Amino acid sequence: MRELTILIHRDGALASKQVRLAGWLQRVLLVVGTVLAVALVLGIVLYGPIVTAAARAPILQFEVNRLRAENARVADLARRLDEVEARYAHLRGMLGGRGLPEVTRDSTPHPAGDEHLYVAPPMLARAPAPADTATPAGATAPSRWPLSVPSYRTRGLAQGDPSQESHSGLDLAVPVGSDVRASGGGTVEETGADSAYGLFVLIEHSGGYETMYGHLSRVLVNLGDAVRAGQVIALTGNTGRSTAPHLHFEIRQRGRSVDPLTLVREGR
Repeated sequence: MRELTILIHRDGALASKQVRLAGWLQRVLLVVGTVLAVALVLGIVLYGPIVTAAARAPILQFEVNRLRAENARVADLARRLDEVEARYAHLRGMLGGRGLPEVTRDSTPHPAGDEHLYVAPPMLARAPAPADTATPAGATAPSRWPLSVPSYRTRGLAQGDPSQESHSGLDLAVPVGSDVRASGGGTVEETGADSAYGLFVLIEHSGGYETMYGHLSRVLVNLGDAVRAGQVIALTGNTGRSTAPHLHFEIRQRGRSVDPLTLVREGR
């Protein structure tokens, strides 16, 4: 490389300065500049992520604090939920329902044999009320509501709908020991205990109708008895596959389930 002369002249000055750079000095400056540029690029590539992460540290700390506060709120809600479940189990016990299994802090339920059962006070079965002389004897189609006390319908007829579990009647929430009345006149076709229905009564009516009354605590009629519409035939309970006291009321016509709400008009 040839010698390089740099002329420096300040405005208003009479004299100028000259700086001569020899060829070897130019080479040294070029090499030093290249090394510094490479070092700068390497520094950006290697330390850039570290600098970025350090800049995000305050944001991450804020998120950690927010999540801790959310966890504290979740723990408080879980505690309140446990209290509500305990009160609900106690209420179900007062109504004669099965108790809820006790849950530990690791959310693992105890085996069914260890669950706390809330037992309703003992009840005495009573004889059926005298037959209503105003109600004619003989078989009639179902038309009367099976309960004489207020109830709450928790489930209805559900058949043929793939989104719902099949259900062939009405579930009516009612306290244990409430009177169950025949929906129509007929003959007691079957009584007994079933794994799903629990204690039940099946009555045959005219027109090919049958009525089923399930989850009973007491059955007050016998096989072959003639019953009138509105006669007390049983007491409600919580037997069979049931999670709370209720009456399963079902109407069939020639073996096919019918929605009771389309037939029952009296006493609803």
